[in-house]
Formats: sequence, structure tokens, C-alpha cells
Amino acid sequence: MAILSALWSWLPHALLFTLCVFFVAFLGYCLYIKHLHLKYDHIPGPPRKSFLFGHSPIFLEIMKNDGVIHDKIHEWAEMYGPVIRMNLLHYVLIGVYSPEATKEVLMSSKYPKDKFLYKRLFNLFDQRFLGNGLVTARNHEQWYKQRRIMDPAFSSLYLRGLMGTFNERAEKLMDKLSEEAENNTVANMLHLVNCVTMDVIAHVAFGVDLDLLRKSSPFPKAVETCLKGMIYYVRDATFQYKPQNWKYVNEVREACRLLRSTGAQWINERKTDIQNGEDVPKDILTQIIKSAQQEEVMTKEDEEFMLDNFVTFFIAGQETTANQLAFCIMELGRHPDILEKAKKEVDEVIGMKREISYDDLGNLTYLSQVLKESLRLYPTIVGTSRSLEKDIVIEGIHIPAGATLMFSTYVACRMEKFFKDPMKFDPDRFHPDAPKPYYCYYPFSLGPRSCLGKKFAQMEAKVVMAKLLQRFDFNLVPGQSFDVRDTGTLRPKGGVLCTVRHRN
Repeated sequence: MAILSALWSWLPHALLFTLCVFFVAFLGYCLYIKHLHLKYDHIPGPPRKSFLFGHSPIFLEIMKNDGVIHDKIHEWAEMYGPVIRMNLLHYVLIGVYSPEATKEVLMSSKYPKDKFLYKRLFNLFDQRFLGNGLVTARNHEQWYKQRRIMDPAFSSLYLRGLMGTFNERAEKLMDKLSEEAENNTVANMLHLVNCVTMDVIAHVAFGVDLDLLRKSSPFPKAVETCLKGMIYYVRDATFQYKPQNWKYVNEVREACRLLRSTGAQWINERKTDIQNGEDVPKDILTQIIKSAQQEEVMTKEDEEFMLDNFVTFFIAGQETTANQLAFCIMELGRHPDILEKAKKEVDEVIGMKREISYDDLGNLTYLSQVLKESLRLYPTIVGTSRSLEKDIVIEGIHIPAGATLMFSTYVACRMEKFFKDPMKFDPDRFHPDAPKPYYCYYPFSLGPRSCLGKKFAQMEAKVVMAKLLQRFDFNLVPGQSFDVRDTGTLRPKGGVLCTVRHRN
């Protein structure tokens, strides 16, 4: 009884002490926020919604309404100029839409990828996601070592050898569309091209046949869940602590685990083939294993590192190309004159051939323009960011070290300053004789950290589009949405619903 009495008398003091510590810590945090405001508030930008949370409430409201945050940033860039300040708690983000600054920063290796975004992509809700893979590695030496090992899987010679696979998988899509045409059913083009691009990356990168146009698979849903979860994890620091979100958080974790466990299985199967002396392709999976074998002793972290790159390539290798194809089909359906011009070129270059050659791709000039214009308006990867470790001056504005520089090709490509009538879909912007956009169009990023799979993605997209235009007429179903959905990558919100019929 005496012990209980003593404990009871001690509790108020412990509680008071805890509250005092919390108050002092909170006061210190508020003073730090105020210090950041004084340090960066000379940079133009919209008014903060909150002293503590900065512009976060604005972004969360847009997400709640299924909007696109980048449209709001575009609005601010037009209003405040090429350098704008945004505050998220104790993070200061500087949007940069100056071609000269974009060139200086992205073309250099001395500006590391930023901590704010890329460290949060290591895990998703405490489940390892992209880790230290090729996209997220911040240390330049670590990244360069990976990139050098991966390069052979994306050499021109190796990519030429993939034309057979691109043709074969695109033919499976044509067979599926033939069924849709004969049955007079509506085709969800986003879903279909997602299946094709995931089939392609699984086959050419990992040696696995999924045949998603004929078989069900948990992978497409898992990728979508991870990407959507990534958006909440990066933009809403409180998301995982709200009880109403716990079910969804667990779904994201399960999706991450599925991708990584699948990767572990495929890697172990390939390792066994290598150990047994079997011939294996010089594909991405072999290169991932080769990168880990540089270490004398394989540790648990080395195993996780292999899975980091597996997940990176599995997602990046299909998601971006699928969304580009879907947006391209959507815009061609909205512009019959451009569609007819693209068909005419395909008829002249491809004719009735079933097998499209590597040389044919180089002759599809107008189709290249169409695909580039699709990426201008709808870059599936919106942009990139860098940490600012030394003071810099951009457009006459002094930016102190410590901030994060945000570069958005989505925003830059929708600015009147860089493109006349920017919301108009006009492939002639990319005519060979037209002036080249100066460091404002970078859907695959720029410089040493630009996308390794750029050529792979464009070859695949061109083969699929050429076969589609060669074989089918398609019309967009009336009444559907042509809005954009932000799911980590940008997707057509309505799915691009089409009726298709065979061309005469």
C-alpha cells in the first residue's frame, strides 16, 4: 500500500516533467521553423497556409480531391516567376523553372539527389521499397558503380536484339484488340498497355513470361499500390498514424513485400543457372547479380541491394512507358488530323509488314514527334530534385544552402514562356527543323543521372504505337474524363476507353 501511495504521488511530477520536456522541444522546433522563414522568405512564393505546416495543407487538400499538385505549382510558377519557395514543416523546397539553372544543376554531378524525397523512398511505411537502387542512391560513387555495371544491358547492340521481343509482345496486344473489335466491346487502353509493358520488362529484363493479357497476376495491382502509397508517404507525414489509414498502409507494405519476395525468387533461380554453367542472357537480372558479386563476401545488405534494383527496374521499366502510350492514344483520339498523319507515315514506312525492324523505327519521324509531344504535356515522371549544399544565385535570387531544388518538366513544359500555346497538342514542336527546347523539356531527366532506360522505353513505345496505327482505327468513348491522376507517376484518370475496329 505504501508503494502504491508513493507511486501515486510521483506520477503528477513525472507527467509534469514530460510535459515540460515536450513544451521545450516544441518551442525549440517552432524557433527553428521561424529561423528557416527568416532565412528563405526573401525568395518569392505563395503565402503559407500555416506557420508550422507551411504549404502542406494546400497539397493535402488537392490530394483529398484527387487533384494534381503539379498544376498548383504551375499556377504559382506563372504567378511568382521561375524561382518559387515552398515550405513543408521544416523542409524548404525551391521550385526552379530557369533553363540556365536547370542546365547548371542537372548536368553536374556535384549536386546530390535530395534527402527529402530519396531517403523517404528507401522505405514505404517501414517496409523497404527502393532502398539504395540506381534511382535512389545519393552517394555518387555508389551510384556510378551501379550505373557502369548496368550499362551493357542498355547498349545499342543489346537493344537491337530486343526488337523480336518488342514485336512479339506487341502482337499479343494486337490479338487482344482484334477480339475487342470483333466483339464490339470497349477497350481500356491504359490497362492493356500496362499488361504489355509489364510483359516486356519481365521477359527482357528478368527472363520470365507473365502473359498478362491472358492470365491474371497480382503484380499490376502491387505496382499501383506501391506508387500510390509512395505519394501519401512522401507528402503526408501523419498519414500512417491515422487509424483510418492503417488498413491501406498494410496493403502497401504487403505490395512491397510481394515485389521483393518475387525478386528474391527470380534472383535465386538465375543464380542457380549461373552456378550450373548454363548460358544466361546479359539482361538486367544478370547485371544485378553481377553488381552484387563485386563484393568479396555477400552480406544480407548485399542481398537487399539486389532487390532494391530489381524493384526499381521492374516498376520503372513498365509504368512509365505504359502511361506514355495511354496518353499518346488519348491525344491522337482527340486530334483526328494528327492521327491520320501518323497513320499515313506508318503506312508508308511499315506497309503490311508484321515485323518492324530497328531501321524502321528511325524512319518513323512524325510518330517520334507525336510521342515526344505526349511526354511534353504528360511526362509520366514529373521531374527530379537535388540537395543544395552551397549557396547559389538563380535569376538574381540568392538561395542559401540547405534547401531542396525541385525541377519539374511538367511545370516548365506548360509555361507560356517556353512554349507558345502550351496546352495545345502540337507534334510539330518537335519537327527536325524546329528549334530545340532549351533545358525545359526533360521527361527522362538530364545529365549523368538521366534515365538509363530512355532508349529502351522509346523503342518499345514506337513499336506498340506503329502496330496499333497499322492495324486499327480507334475512337474515344464519349463522356470519359481526360484528366490526369497523380499516382506517383501521372496516369490518364479515365483509363482511355476506346472502341476499336480493323482498318480496311
